[in-house]
Amino acid sequence: MHWYVDVLKKYATFSGRASRPEFWMFTLISLVVSIVLAVIDVLLGTGIIIETVYDVAVLLPSLAVSVRRLHDTDRSGWWLLIGLIPIVGLIVLIVFWAAAAKPQENAYGTNPQKVPAR
Repeated sequence: MHWYVDVLKKYATFSGRASRPEFWMFTLISLVVSIVLAVIDVLLGTGIIIETVYDVAVLLPSLAVSVRRLHDTDRSGWWLLIGLIPIVGLIVLIVFWAAAAKPQENAYGTNPQKVPAR
């Protein structure tokens, strides 16, 4: 759960790097929360109001962690725009997000896995 909270603490931090576990755990937890809220919306008959509020609330942290994950693979955050291309763009982004980090320091900072524990 700390992966999720850590990303929310860095709400709009687009600089630096995000490790694979940080990105994927945030994405997984966010997806599960979104699904649970969608079910609650259906049960309460509220349409998609609660889920939409949550999705808007985590939009900026999601974009920030996505950009930091691209930085970890030594790519610019502008690569996120390739996701606008239907199907192919999303596949390319998933491959980039799943790629191994550059072990050495890059233009975006130190490898997050080599940073000492808090």
